[in-house]
Amino acid sequence: MLKRAAALASTLVLSACSVFGVRSGTEEPRFEALGTEAGIEFRRYAPRLVAETVVQAEEEAARSEGFSRLARYIFGGNQGSARIAMTAPVAQDSMRIAMTAPVAQAATADGYRIRFFLPASLRDPPVPLDARVSIAEVPAETVAVLRFSGVPSAESVAAARARLEAALPATRWAAAGEAVAWFYDPPWTIPALRRNEVAVPVVAR
Repeated sequence: MLKRAAALASTLVLSACSVFGVRSGTEEPRFEALGTEAGIEFRRYAPRLVAETVVQAEEEAARSEGFSRLARYIFGGNQGSARIAMTAPVAQDSMRIAMTAPVAQAATADGYRIRFFLPASLRDPPVPLDARVSIAEVPAETVAVLRFSGVPSAESVAAARARLEAALPATRWAAAGEAVAWFYDPPWTIPALRRNEVAVPVVAR
């Protein structure tokens, strides 16, 4: 009983914190900070595993549907029924997949690709039950990142991407691929405190 009460209290506290943009206990892919130029941050990421799906829909609808598919995967829609505790640990016999941030979105020829970055400790992810969800490895890459807040509408993402592309020529880096959008916070986070980013792979000039 006490353990359940403690878990509930932890859940309420962490959920309240997320309203204000406090991301307690949420793993993010590790990176090497390479510095900042022209208001852009440059990072070097090692290879990392993702669960991903492609959705044919408008940008925001694709994000919502893609998130739902991937959430079903990490909540047990996989071989072995591995599950996640979103905000507080729970006692389980099966493996738990820890939630990570950000959620990534990129345009493809077939629609929008939505990705969840998997925990670094999860070397052998369970197989998704949904054939539309797959596991892939993102190769090591150097990226230019521009952070922005607010509700990540299609318009605000496009505006941030345009600012990133306009600022990049003033740096010693050149774009080497298409820009992607990364989202770190749940929908109930206060818009002004949300962390959103646009990122593009780069190479040194």
